[in-house]
Amino acid sequence: MFAEALERAGALQQAGDVAAAERCYKEILVAEPRQFDALHSLGVLEAQRGRYEEALHLVAQALKIEPQSIPAKISYGNVLKSLNRHLQALAICNEILEVEPDSALALYNRGNVLLELDRFDEALNDYDRVMALMPDNAPALYNRGCVLQKLKRHAEALACFDRVLELMPGNFETIYNRGAALLKLRRYEDALVCYGLALTIAPDDVEVLTNRGVSLYELKRWDDALASFDKALSITPGYADAWSNRGNVLLDLKRPQDALASWDRALGINPNFTQALNNRGPALHELQRHAEAIASYERALQIDPDYEYLLGTLLDSRMHICDWTNAENQLAQIAEQIEGGKKAVPPFSILGLSDSLDLQRKSAQIWVADKYPLNDALRKHQSHTKHDKIKIGYFSADFRNHPVSQLTAKLFESHDRSRFEITGFSFGPDTRDELRKRMESAFDNFIDLRQKSDKEGALLARQMEIDIAVDMGGFTDGARPGIFALRAAPLQINFLGYPATMGTEYMDYIFADATIVPENAREFYAEKVAFLPSYQPNDSTRHISNKKFTKAGSGLPHNGFVFCCFNNHYKITPQVFDSWMGILGLAEGSVLWLSEGNPAIKENLRKEARLRAVDPDRLIFAKREQLLEDHLARHRLADLFIDTSPYNAHTTASDALWAGLPVLTCIGTTFAGRVAASLLNAVGLPELIAQSPEEYEALAVEMATQPARLAALKAKLAINRTTHPLFDTDRYCRHLETAYLDIWERAQRGEPPASFAVSAT
Repeated sequence: MFAEALERAGALQQAGDVAAAERCYKEILVAEPRQFDALHSLGVLEAQRGRYEEALHLVAQALKIEPQSIPAKISYGNVLKSLNRHLQALAICNEILEVEPDSALALYNRGNVLLELDRFDEALNDYDRVMALMPDNAPALYNRGCVLQKLKRHAEALACFDRVLELMPGNFETIYNRGAALLKLRRYEDALVCYGLALTIAPDDVEVLTNRGVSLYELKRWDDALASFDKALSITPGYADAWSNRGNVLLDLKRPQDALASWDRALGINPNFTQALNNRGPALHELQRHAEAIASYERALQIDPDYEYLLGTLLDSRMHICDWTNAENQLAQIAEQIEGGKKAVPPFSILGLSDSLDLQRKSAQIWVADKYPLNDALRKHQSHTKHDKIKIGYFSADFRNHPVSQLTAKLFESHDRSRFEITGFSFGPDTRDELRKRMESAFDNFIDLRQKSDKEGALLARQMEIDIAVDMGGFTDGARPGIFALRAAPLQINFLGYPATMGTEYMDYIFADATIVPENAREFYAEKVAFLPSYQPNDSTRHISNKKFTKAGSGLPHNGFVFCCFNNHYKITPQVFDSWMGILGLAEGSVLWLSEGNPAIKENLRKEARLRAVDPDRLIFAKREQLLEDHLARHRLADLFIDTSPYNAHTTASDALWAGLPVLTCIGTTFAGRVAASLLNAVGLPELIAQSPEEYEALAVEMATQPARLAALKAKLAINRTTHPLFDTDRYCRHLETAYLDIWERAQRGEPPASFAVSAT
């Protein structure tokens, strides 16, 4: 008797006349309060209006009348999901599927509930079953893509979204999520096109504008990225993600104060925004506000103890100001996490924290798989046809007044231009200092890649037919491993800037020597080892000024023995400091001369000396000299350079030796911990290589208490500086070129990379 009225109400509901449809259903229910179809349909209508409690009540009443109704159960489950009562909704879906196991709608609905419960694998299974039943079900395809995104299976997600757009062209949500998948796949140009299309549909969508900004940022189009974030913020000033990403751009533009202001705006909106708290750290470090950086990392760690790489970043941050609070326990945690394959620490940070080759390799593998995996966006690279000259490309962020350039300037100038064409690819700041100008002149070609994406940089190297690409940064600040992940050249080498394996298949070789990588250590390197007679290049033309420094003017005692160490402060570990304080305790009247750095460093080291019963006034801190030649000259005031471990002096050891100051080291197990020993071998002073901390301490005390022995060592160094390989740039260059020739010829013969040694002759 109600069929006609129900049909009319349904037609009104379908036409969008909700009020009229509601009146019809209610008229039926006045006449017959237990009319099942009217109760159910009115419940669906209320759900469509967002009035879920009323909808739940009505559908529940309908189910009391017909408890086995599948359509009513489906509606009931959907309303429960809308009320975030997901476990109850899941139970309803399961009931339906027990009766109708191949119900595509019930499977779809259960998949949606499981998605809300973060049970992604189960949700994916349900969507797969829907697709088997209904291959062109666009909503299920779309949700399947969303689940795959959650599972970080971005290529499969992209395929889903592409199919949805074939079925539903112009669907905004699908276009947006397709852009997100492309962003995760590092296909930044394609993501940018996708977000451009989305903005034609919704020009003021702040999420699209923000993700568009991220794409532009990754493409190094920083001004355009800022404009995109600023537009998003002009629409929604309270959008924390846009503020945070804006900060990332400003930091890359070397505007740390402005970057910090952006992250602080993000945190004003969301005080628990872990990403913004984490990102503030590098800007605060650059501004020399280390304690605030540590506090920001600590706050982030409190909010999210599992935030990627944060534990290692926090410990590294503390090490930079010699704050060793809980360092041993945190390092043990980091080691355990690395062993478990977790993202615990950036790989450069672990070099100064651990002497384990295994941990260093694993941390690099975790990092590169996460951040810079092999990228096949470009066609497979083939060896170039034979050139008249082998084309070498050196890639660095440090072509400026920086240790890498201090070591290599003369090397680049010395290359045999009849056999080699060398190109400098720079992606660091153009500081316009004298060393930057010298580096620009040292190359046959010098190219600034700062405003080019990784893909553009790799393509340019390919277009120039670079035969061998040399990465001089690895995972150091400002480095661009993404260029090498795209295969900038048929042969790629890890050299100098990053003293460890990069842990990836796309780096073919690493330069080292037999001291740095002994036979039993080769297994810990993903690269093949090209063994040079000596590892580190040096500039034999470096000038030492004639400026007269006095002990009194430098705060040093007139008669006391002066130990010194001008290494970066993060290299000073509690164990090294224990050794140093033990040495001072046995060498009466001696002092330790260190770089000054941040005021917190001085305060912390003085505190640590006091805890070890050493007068903190025996620690003397050297102010920064503006000119390197003056810094070299003041080495004459010291008696012995005492090294750090597990991360040795590298450039600072060469500085000391070039200035005539002997260096004492304790050889370690890792690349970074064996460089000083390599330098001492190359300058003919192996007697200054200790095999244990105990021997290191004993040798230091002997040098301080046996003036004749120290004088003999200094005299030997004075002779060896000019006769041994360490400071013979031309000899080093010949050896390096021999290595390049061997590497290139192997490739021309079709042979895979293999370790080999260059003869010292």
